Amino acid sequence: MKSLILWAQGLVVTFGGFGLFVVGFLDSSFLSLPEINDILVVWMVTQHKDRLLYYVAMSTLGSIAGCLAIYGLAYKGGEAFVRRRFSSANVERGLAAVRRYGLLALLVPSMLPPPAPFKVFVIMAGVVRVRPASFVAAIGIGRGLRYLIEGLLAVWYGDMALRYIDEHGKMAGLVAALAVLVAGLAVVWWQRRRPADVR
Repeated sequence: MKSLILWAQGLVVTFGGFGLFVVGFLDSSFLSLPEINDILVVWMVTQHKDRLLYYVAMSTLGSIAGCLAIYGLAYKGGEAFVRRRFSSANVERGLAAVRRYGLLALLVPSMLPPPAPFKVFVIMAGVVRVRPASFVAAIGIGRGLRYLIEGLLAVWYGDMALRYIDEHGKMAGLVAALAVLVAGLAVVWWQRRRPADVR
């Protein structure tokens, strides 16, 4: 893990925001680099606070691009593609969640810190053929909020932000995701009741 962090840090030091894009792409697609992008966003913002939005945007765009790569494979391969790689029970649960909750099944996991599952929902979104524009919007909002919160912590707390995130990051992520989930479920409930009220 330490060697991965050093490699990613070297990449980001050399290429700045583009390095964050590359790490975000790799983490969200074919590799698993848990928390490395989060650490790098905080570290880069502590070095250059005026570039907060740039670093958040590049990390978010990298994550969107990586998610689109595996979404595209699942979109083309369909359910058979997924069933070859996951157990039937996991596939059924994932498909049921995406079909029932739609974009919330992407938005909430995209905000949660590791080890919360995320890629399985990205793959399931491809299988059920969530519209690409809606898919990109959900990932962009979820990841963007996550990196923005971390970047703001770096601005406010400087080098102490990493320790703060290590100690409280999981709880903060859970609270933010829960708030989004509750708001989303309220919207779904309201939309389902509305036709009945009209009649």
